[in-house]
Amino acid sequence: MNILLIYPQFPDTFWSFTYALPFIGKKAAFPPLGLITVAALLPEQWNKRLVDVNIENLTDEDLAWADLVFIGGMAIQRTSAQQIIARCRAANRTIVAGGPLFTIEPDAFSEVDHLVLDEAELTLPAFLADLDSGQPKKIYRAARFCDLGDTPAPLWNLVQMKKYASMNLQFSRGCPFNCEFCNVTTLFGHRPRIKTSQQVIAELDHLYASGWRSSIFFVDDNFIGNKEYLKNHLLPALIEWRQDKKGCVFFTEASINLADDPELLAMMVQAGFDSVFIGIESPDEGSLTECHKTQNKNRDLLESVKRIHRSGLQVMGGFIVGFDSDLPSIFQRQIDFIQRSGIVIAMVGMLQAPPGTRLFDRLQRESRVADTFSGDNVDGTTNIIPQMGIEKLSRGYQTIMEYIYSPRNYYRRVRTLLQDLKTPAINQPMSAQRFLSFFRAAIRLGILGQERFQYWQLMFWTLLRRPRLIPVAITLSIYGYHYRKICELYIL
Repeated sequence: MNILLIYPQFPDTFWSFTYALPFIGKKAAFPPLGLITVAALLPEQWNKRLVDVNIENLTDEDLAWADLVFIGGMAIQRTSAQQIIARCRAANRTIVAGGPLFTIEPDAFSEVDHLVLDEAELTLPAFLADLDSGQPKKIYRAARFCDLGDTPAPLWNLVQMKKYASMNLQFSRGCPFNCEFCNVTTLFGHRPRIKTSQQVIAELDHLYASGWRSSIFFVDDNFIGNKEYLKNHLLPALIEWRQDKKGCVFFTEASINLADDPELLAMMVQAGFDSVFIGIESPDEGSLTECHKTQNKNRDLLESVKRIHRSGLQVMGGFIVGFDSDLPSIFQRQIDFIQRSGIVIAMVGMLQAPPGTRLFDRLQRESRVADTFSGDNVDGTTNIIPQMGIEKLSRGYQTIMEYIYSPRNYYRRVRTLLQDLKTPAINQPMSAQRFLSFFRAAIRLGILGQERFQYWQLMFWTLLRRPRLIPVAITLSIYGYHYRKICELYIL
């Protein structure tokens, strides 16, 4: 049996890093972790081939080779997924689809032969058994969540590692919180489920043995959902693992209460984490109450961010405008918070309602769901009818993005971060591509770019004040170029 696994294309967006990747000679940010995990669940004797259309073209020869085509992806990949499905239908290939896009909107994909939804560890074996007996069904759903201790290591041999900026792995699924707009708990539940530290170390060993020495993204929606296991098992294992290793810095996602635990912060830094994405959402208590972001309430959010920076972890922040309780002043308040916090990588989006969330259900009852959920946080659109009106929301959103990603304000924010950030104890080793990226940045940003004055001002300031953070300054400058291009594409 020949199995073709296809990963749809990401559009140019905030997390695609489309305009930053050429600086380091890469094609895509991350490999398709879900698909190569699914591949590991398939019979070992089957032939498997991965085509990630973000790094290579899907050819007619690929489709002709396949007996079954597996497609997975997220909502933001919908357009590419539909195009791939159409090509598979035209080639008379049998299509099996799964992942968040298809799990949340199964009725939108009638052309797919078999929808293997929810968590593949539970639904894929049932599909394979029915396939073997010659009676596969249209849809497979799970009535519970799986035990991640049973999840196999991904088939990394299917991946062309050199074409990606970062590798990724998963430690946990699920989140203990209940934010109204988030579909994580719908997909993965409230109780964080975890892999053992032995599983994680085995995956890291494989990546390291394959020659990987760069960044690794722990894709957990809330890495600190099970603090006890982190402190007593996983982080000590990571600290021990890297004793005789070079490179391989980590980054992940977590909730703001990470700032309340100095021991956990110190252990993460010692284990090799250098940055963390945190959903800040809003500096307004009313908006946080509305969306049930309880972990962000009754605290000095600005001080929490600064505390994380001082520990050695850079905060990447998520922000939302368009809550029902938002007043016109929210746009300037968001700008002020972002600039004062030194959160350089600030993903600001208009409120959207993903299907399956409590927000979607509430707004649908109020006849305020107006469009298909795009899955893109920063394309300047929303699928809801906002209380303040779409024109006022759009103008305010444009004001934020134009301000925070103008070269002057962006580079000012980088300096604010570098003033607070503790120098990382662990750095990526200097590779040929990283070395070349410094020269590409000097030419593209320092000579040809509209930001050349701010770029050199930051470089000289960093050399004088925080010389060990020069790689961080250059990396963030490259990211800024990407974010400005995205703003020009969608918003400005």
